[in-house]
Amino acid sequence: MKEQWNREAYIKIFENLRNEQIAEPMKAYMKHHFPFLGIKSPARKEALKTYFSTYSIPEIPQLLDEIWAIYNMTEREFQYAAIALLGKKQKSLTIEDLVFCAKLITEKSWWDSVDSIAPSIVGTIVLKDRLNGEKVMRQWSDSDNMWLNRSAILHQLKYKKETNEELLTEIVLKHADSNEFFIQKAIGWVLREYAKTTSVFVQQFVETNELKPLSKREALKHFK
Repeated sequence: MKEQWNREAYIKIFENLRNEQIAEPMKAYMKHHFPFLGIKSPARKEALKTYFSTYSIPEIPQLLDEIWAIYNMTEREFQYAAIALLGKKQKSLTIEDLVFCAKLITEKSWWDSVDSIAPSIVGTIVLKDRLNGEKVMRQWSDSDNMWLNRSAILHQLKYKKETNEELLTEIVLKHADSNEFFIQKAIGWVLREYAKTTSVFVQQFVETNELKPLSKREALKHFK
């Protein structure tokens, strides 16, 4: 029998791993957007594994309240910890929870948090209810928020044969002329990943549509 969820214990495992010497280069790598505790990914994952083997995870809606409280803590590792907690219950999330996902995506936004949420958590939700989920992805694609745009582009990243090519085409072409680095990179990434499933589609897509050089280069990265 696992112990009851304990937010203080969850936070403490990260506080105990604080390392100021590691924190500084981590902060520099992330362009000084966020302070860090200084916990490298392997140590963080091991700490999470230990916690989840000992403590239960709360059910929704308590889960979302706990995640939001942790996500709003100062150091960047707490955003990672909050997203990891959400990921443990991603199969239980519904279309209604995309509102909460958008809240995370648009708060303390940077590629590391967005890319941990969009392809896995958002992608899982949309795949379970494609009709309604894809409506939301179109809304995100139309948003003035660049990180929601990136999330809409990347939500099918892991879909492989389940990819909706029509929606992929629609969203990518909507942003194909964007000057945003993170949008150009996302377009190239999603096309490159889908090329592993259907290379012909990606080759033809790149040949027949005008893409920014970065997007095109990334999309064709693994082609000879």
